[in-house]
Amino acid sequence: MSIAEITVAWERYARDRTPRRDRNAAGAASWFNWTSHPDHGPDEAVLGDLRGRSVLELGSGTGCNLAHLATLGARCVGLDVAPSQTAKAIARWGHLPGLEFTTGEAVDTLATTPDLFDVVYSVFGAVWFTDPDVLLPLMRHALAPGGVIAFSHTAPADAASPSPDACVRRYDLDGRQWVDLLVRHGFARAEWDVIEGPGGRGPRTLLVRAFA
Repeated sequence: MSIAEITVAWERYARDRTPRRDRNAAGAASWFNWTSHPDHGPDEAVLGDLRGRSVLELGSGTGCNLAHLATLGARCVGLDVAPSQTAKAIARWGHLPGLEFTTGEAVDTLATTPDLFDVVYSVFGAVWFTDPDVLLPLMRHALAPGGVIAFSHTAPADAASPSPDACVRRYDLDGRQWVDLLVRHGFARAEWDVIEGPGGRGPRTLLVRAFA
């Protein structure tokens, strides 16, 4: 599948997405969410202390999660294949210091960038939709010593909804499969957890972390 076809698929998906509300249940203007349930589950603490660290998000969408990390003192770059998502992110969050949004495909960008990052993460983003045997080695190569990657997607048993486009493949792997792949591709160690939906209802979220 060409990058142009991938871009068209994700633009079609973005067209039907509603913007995240301006305030969460606690009244905060920025916040981090790994799951598809508003105001539920772990926050940015999963990534460790972020002040002064360089962060790359793969599939940054409208930039809400990444903007929150920038408010905590991280130096952030958001990458999304859909130009309209990048435009929305810049319009909403472009005023924040230490925050950059760019359009590009994850594999091509990681294969050509000379930059190293302390944190690379993806929330229901590129890791779920890209061949892990191609993407994971590139993510590992982009990590600074001591760096961490983290990503989340719907737990495979609960992932009944289709991909955003029939020609976009989704990699519905379980935690053990991800850990095996991550170790095989050069990460020192990896771990995973399943986050239950609020009150034990709704789709669960698989959250995976790996360390350089």
